[in-house]
Formats: sequence, C-alpha cells, structure tokens
Amino acid sequence: MRIFAAVLPPDAQAAELARAAAKLKTLPGARALRWTTPEDWHFTLAFMAEVEDATVPELSDRLSRAAKRTAPFPLSLHAGGHFGDRALWTGAAGDIDTLRLLAARADAAARKSGITMEEHRHYRPHLTLARGKGEPPLAPYAEALATFQGEEWTVTELTLVRSNLPKSGMPGERPRYEVVGRWPLGGAG
Repeated sequence: MRIFAAVLPPDAQAAELARAAAKLKTLPGARALRWTTPEDWHFTLAFMAEVEDATVPELSDRLSRAAKRTAPFPLSLHAGGHFGDRALWTGAAGDIDTLRLLAARADAAARKSGITMEEHRHYRPHLTLARGKGEPPLAPYAEALATFQGEEWTVTELTLVRSNLPKSGMPGERPRYEVVGRWPLGGAG
C-alpha cells in the first residue's frame, strides 16, 4: 500500500482555507490548475511510498510511540508559496519546531520498520492547494495568499494515510486518501 504520515487540519481551519482558495480560483488562468479539495488537505510528515501490508503493524507501533513522545502543539495555516510552477501551497505558523520534530520521528519510525526512505532533507511544512504544468505562473497565486492567516488549533494526533491512486486513467482523476491509523500526541486524549 502507498502510505504517508501526516497532520490533518481540522474542518474549521480547512473551511477558512477553502474560502481563501475560492478567491484564488477567480484569478486569470485558475481553470488550468488542478485544485486539491479540503478533504484531501494534509501536511505530509513522512512519505513512505509503497509499503508491504505486513510492515504496517510494526510501523503503527513505532508511530504510536513517536506520537506519545511528542506533546500537542499549536499550528495554523499561513501565507503561501509555490514550487516552481508545479505546486501552489499554503504554509504553517505556530510551533514549527515541534512539527519538524514530529516529522523527524515519523521518518525514523518508518526507517526502523525497514522502510526505505528518501535521504533526509530539511522539513518544509506545506499543504498543496493546486498543481500546474507550467502555465499559468503560480507566483500571483502565492502573492494573493501572502496575507492569509488561519485560526490556530492544537495538533493532538499523528495520522497514517493511505493514498489510493486512480485506476481509470481518466485525465484529472485524483488519488483518494483514506486514514488507516490515528495516534494521540503525548498528553492528548
């Protein structure tokens, strides 16, 4: 199965971002972008790609321990940016150091479970809003998000998500995400 560890924004914060994204969709060229939907929004902490089903129980145990060792922390959706003209995203504000620590712990849990991970990179929290193919340029969309500041919430859980890739081959079809595990952060729940 294709999985990743993530932090999911609560419904109220996703709704705030959806209102901001609705304004972006009125900008010139917006129809050429593939917009993500609120139910798919997440901050990826550790992308594990394809994992054997037999590995998931050990990974789950290790992710549970990583969650227990991490205290709940404040986070909010904040501003925006882009990776070239391929991806438009919103970032995070709040206790980014703890978010990075949770990402490192999720990565370590995967490695200790025998999952081959990409080389370590500095974690850059982002939530993908839209994907493009070079046109239109994404800089104006990121600039329009510059002043966006969502309401803060307390992150209380680590989530394991399965990415079900499209099988129909229809253009524009998106992966479907399914939560396969949730673990409370230390002191939560």
